[in-house]
Amino acid sequence: MGDRFLIHSRKCGRLRGMPTTTDFEQLLRGVQLRITRPRLAVLSAVHANAHADTESVIGMVRADLGEVSHQAVYDVLRALTEAGLLRRIQPPGSVARYEARVGDNHHHVVCRSCGAIEDVDCAVGEAPCLTASEAHGFVIDEAEVVYWGRCPACSTAAN
Repeated sequence: MGDRFLIHSRKCGRLRGMPTTTDFEQLLRGVQLRITRPRLAVLSAVHANAHADTESVIGMVRADLGEVSHQAVYDVLRALTEAGLLRRIQPPGSVARYEARVGDNHHHVVCRSCGAIEDVDCAVGEAPCLTASEAHGFVIDEAEVVYWGRCPACSTAAN
């Protein structure tokens, strides 16, 4: 994947296939973060499991590294989010979740029954994707939209 992965992930956060440890190391170097085992494990966990909640990430990191404190994982998630390598989302009524798809201003659809979350591309295709009716003097650079409904499994179960 190498350079193609880095260019693609910076541009729109989407990738084909799972990035390698070397790819993650390059990402960390690119944002001037030290390469540590917990950072690599968190990146791997979130890339492998889109929209993972913190507890799930902690479980995956512990399965990979052994004993790691909750606080260490929280600190890594915060650092990676601040560096722009991960995105934190928290639909109303949901716990915080993390995704590796960054930089493309996509939106989400959330199941009202089971809480499943899927990505929804912008209809316009570029940030901020929507035009506010009143900006109140703000320079708007992002819009966050959450669509709500029932996923296919919950829709079928309800019928």
